Amino acid sequence: MFQSEALQTNLRRLMNFLAYTRNYFVKKNPIQAMGNDIVSAIKEALTVRKKLKMAQYRVNYHKYQLNRMEALIAENNQHNFLKGKNFDQTR
Repeated sequence: MFQSEALQTNLRRLMNFLAYTRNYFVKKNPIQAMGNDIVSAIKEALTVRKKLKMAQYRVNYHKYQLNRMEALIAENNQHNFLKGKNFDQTR
């Protein structure tokens, strides 16, 4: 009699565990989440070249703007040390 009660209890616990597991998979769906992560990683890997080119373009553009500002400052300043190629460290 004791063994049948223990068996029923263990069977009930197993059924509860399986119900919790099924509900977790229905709610969270880890397989689909893993698939979405893999797809997004592949997209990132395929677009990294384009992002690198955009970053290089931005850096070059900012360098151009800095050089243009330096030239304008040197033009409108009376000091001789600004007219050469020396970069003023105090600015």
